[in-house]
Amino acid sequence: GLKDGNWTVLQLVEALGSCLENTDPRTRGRGIQLLSQVLLQCYSLLLEKEVLHLVLFYENRLQDHHLVIPSVLQGLRALSMSKVLSPGLAVSVLKAIFQEVHVQSLMQLDRHTVYSIITNFMATREEELKGLGADFTFGFIQVMDGEKDPRNLLVAFQIVRDLIAKNYALGPFVEELFEITSCYFPIDFTPPPNDPHGIQREDLILSLRAVLASTPQFAEFLLPLLIEKMDSDLQSAKLDSLQTLTACCAIYGQKELQEFLPSLWSSLRREVFQTASEKVETECLSTLHALSACLSRSVLSSDTDDLLDSFLSSILQDCRHHLCEPDMKLVWPSAKLLQAAAGASLRAYHRIASSVMPLLLEQYTKHTQSSQRRTILEMLLGFLELQQNWGHVEEDESSTLLSLQAQVCSVVFSALTDPSVQLQLIGIRALTVLGSLQGFLSPASVELVVDHLIRLAVHEEDSQSSEAAMEAAGSLAPIYPEVFSGHMVPRLEEKLQPEGEEESSQDHCMLRQRCLQALAAVSTHTSILRKTVPVLLQHLKVQKGNKIRNAQDVICVCQSLHRVALQCQRDVESCWYYHQTVVPCLLAIAVQATMPENTHPLLGKALLEEEVLAAMVPVISAATTHLSPELAAQSVSHVVPLFLDGEVSFLSQNSFPRPFQPFEVGECLEAQRRLVALLMAFVCSLPRDVAIPQQERLLRELLALSCSCKCPFTATAAAKCFAGLVNKHPAGQQLDEILQLAVNMMEPALAEGPQRTQALTLLLWVTKALVLRYHPLSSQLTDKLLGLLGDTELGPATADGFSLLMAESQDVLHKGCHADVRIMFRQRFFTDNVSKLVQGFHTAGPDVKANYLKGLSHVLNHLPKPVLVTELPMLLSLLLEALSCSDSVVQLSTLSCLQPLMLEAPQIMSLHIDTLVTKLLSLTSSPTMAVRIAALRCAHALTGLPTAVLLPYKGRVIRALAKPLDDKKRLVRKEAVAARGEWFLLGSPGR
Repeated sequence: GLKDGNWTVLQLVEALGSCLENTDPRTRGRGIQLLSQVLLQCYSLLLEKEVLHLVLFYENRLQDHHLVIPSVLQGLRALSMSKVLSPGLAVSVLKAIFQEVHVQSLMQLDRHTVYSIITNFMATREEELKGLGADFTFGFIQVMDGEKDPRNLLVAFQIVRDLIAKNYALGPFVEELFEITSCYFPIDFTPPPNDPHGIQREDLILSLRAVLASTPQFAEFLLPLLIEKMDSDLQSAKLDSLQTLTACCAIYGQKELQEFLPSLWSSLRREVFQTASEKVETECLSTLHALSACLSRSVLSSDTDDLLDSFLSSILQDCRHHLCEPDMKLVWPSAKLLQAAAGASLRAYHRIASSVMPLLLEQYTKHTQSSQRRTILEMLLGFLELQQNWGHVEEDESSTLLSLQAQVCSVVFSALTDPSVQLQLIGIRALTVLGSLQGFLSPASVELVVDHLIRLAVHEEDSQSSEAAMEAAGSLAPIYPEVFSGHMVPRLEEKLQPEGEEESSQDHCMLRQRCLQALAAVSTHTSILRKTVPVLLQHLKVQKGNKIRNAQDVICVCQSLHRVALQCQRDVESCWYYHQTVVPCLLAIAVQATMPENTHPLLGKALLEEEVLAAMVPVISAATTHLSPELAAQSVSHVVPLFLDGEVSFLSQNSFPRPFQPFEVGECLEAQRRLVALLMAFVCSLPRDVAIPQQERLLRELLALSCSCKCPFTATAAAKCFAGLVNKHPAGQQLDEILQLAVNMMEPALAEGPQRTQALTLLLWVTKALVLRYHPLSSQLTDKLLGLLGDTELGPATADGFSLLMAESQDVLHKGCHADVRIMFRQRFFTDNVSKLVQGFHTAGPDVKANYLKGLSHVLNHLPKPVLVTELPMLLSLLLEALSCSDSVVQLSTLSCLQPLMLEAPQIMSLHIDTLVTKLLSLTSSPTMAVRIAALRCAHALTGLPTAVLLPYKGRVIRALAKPLDDKKRLVRKEAVAARGEWFLLGSPGR
């Protein structure tokens, strides 16, 4: 009635009169409860005069019997949300609550109501409440004092934060306010199981930390408390104290910290020197960094000491001498402390670096052992990396580093020539940092850096140093493009030149391979790219020699080109230059190789080998995926006509003795048809919104080729290309027609004839293309595959095909090449088909049952583990049966499914412990090494099940695992030792 306007609230009060005036407190309480419930729904409809009378009524009721108070507070909560509350009423209500109600004697919900009233008034009546001055703060302190419920504490902590953040008067009650909040520090709360409120310990920790670190006024009380808790034996208390101190440093100045700095440093130093906990060490270093940053921000005036300088002097005094002991255990803790303090500001860095870096350089020269030098250089590297935080090295502010320039370079260069690989690696990292400090290296030093990088990248025996040098060159090349372009690239090109008979030696092959990799690594700037790409392509064209060498050479060049493509994808100019240079050149070389009149028949034959074409695919794909739609459209207008119409005019070499007709019929064109793999790499990597010319014709040609070609490589490439295009094809009649044509061609080919395998390959790829995009036809094609599992000839290949359906594809049908991939397609495929696989297994003949198990295991192996756990009860018996299958692929796939489930679903797995133990122990003697390793890993994972379940099997398992300890394969023995060790410890104290 109140909502509809038929009643007024005063009429309601009159109607409740007999209840509200009843002498029985329970009856009065029910009357007020009803009124409060109505107000909670209708407070927005009340008039100002009505609110006034109700507030006065409720304030008066606060003096009533304690049974009535909860309902009175609910009514006041409703009125606190009214927008027509008269000025002064908020103060009146709070005064009444502070004076009349002993809040902490109330139930949790009623205390929460009081906090809600205060929160509401603070949000809407801030100025009125501030008029109370410190009395409001004192009143709230009385309300909160003694609160224990975490639900209420979260609200109370927020109120304290608002008191401070909104500048309410704290008056003489700062210490009291601190005391009523700090008494909860550090938080010790473990939520009860199945807690419906969802409050976590971390929520309380962060909320309390926000209070304690909200004002410098708490500093004199808080810092002694934090120092005390840092010395606690509890790691959680240490971590909480350190994190809180770090938060405080953001608002403190040197005035707040001055008195406590010696104690703080002493505690931090002790923890870093003595702790066995990496977490505590990390937090200590973060806190020291924050303290140093806080002192760095303080403005120096003539009448104050430089606290930063004295603080850093203490750190240097306690840590510096440990750096002279590179074999002692305190060297690294000392270095970490110094670096944490130095990294806070440029002032701190110069103060510490000027003292420490000359010492480290002196120590490097003094010690001759590689291990000691490595430790010293790593410490030096840490200080050099800190300099990177401030960019340029300028003379007026970094005299420390510039004055040591010659010594630093000498030390780093000497490390690069040391026989120790580990010292070389640190030296290369240091070299990268020095090069990134613009203004530090002279032009002559940069050329010397390049010389060292060439030597390490090309001639260093150890592959780690070689690869690290290449990475360093790639990092420094964009900073010094002229030097790398004019100095490094020509020297690498020179080393690639053939040198007579020596060229065929194994060493020269390695040298050539390293040069190719180095050219790719350094191609991280457009100007360098324009020099290295032609070199790589030229090397691809002119190679001579035997078939095997040529194939490997081409693959090496393609791998280098692929690395360049990945590096230049983010730069539009570089990406387009690379694409229009490399793609036509590769296509021209490949087309030339298909011509019988090829002047280098051995090279031509090598270029058409499967592994070589497979190496070209990622090059073309990476060169295409990041093109803008406009540039991609420009390119596709050339490439597609090349394959459909033999239009070769855009190729770098466009004069061929015969036409290029890969889709024409004829044995002599078999070589040309192999290049469909390159077409696939291009068109399947185009952005989805790029229109492909003559797309319907292209799809039909690919379809015909995939079903009719006798070469498995070509047929598979055509099928993948068809599938990639179908996946991105807009829905509609054209797509439906081409898919129906595909089905009509596949069905008779699958039924009988010599092309069954090619038809199955096409079916698998088309099904994958449609499953990824949730196309309706995908279920029909999947059912076709399920039916083929019962085929004695195609069944095993079909079962393996389920892995293809679920796995991430490398060259087509993945998000990187803009394929239409819907989220959770694997879960949907599993849901739609798992029951069919299980049913098929139960009804299949004994000779094809393994196909269903293999297909199911492939599906399960690619399923997210949380989904698998929910379906485990239904599938576990079938998975255990799969372990008895003679097919090692089925066994391996099933074991890889079971291993994580033992950790994630131990209760379910425990129900089948007897079968698990028997089958796993049996498989540890499998003739297949991979199965033996997987079975031993599962036996190891079994120890995660409840101990009481495992103990009856302990002796049996330990005896059985003794046999694989003598396995002829080292990897098997290693897994056997780990598994048997865990079983030995089963049931031990503390396990």
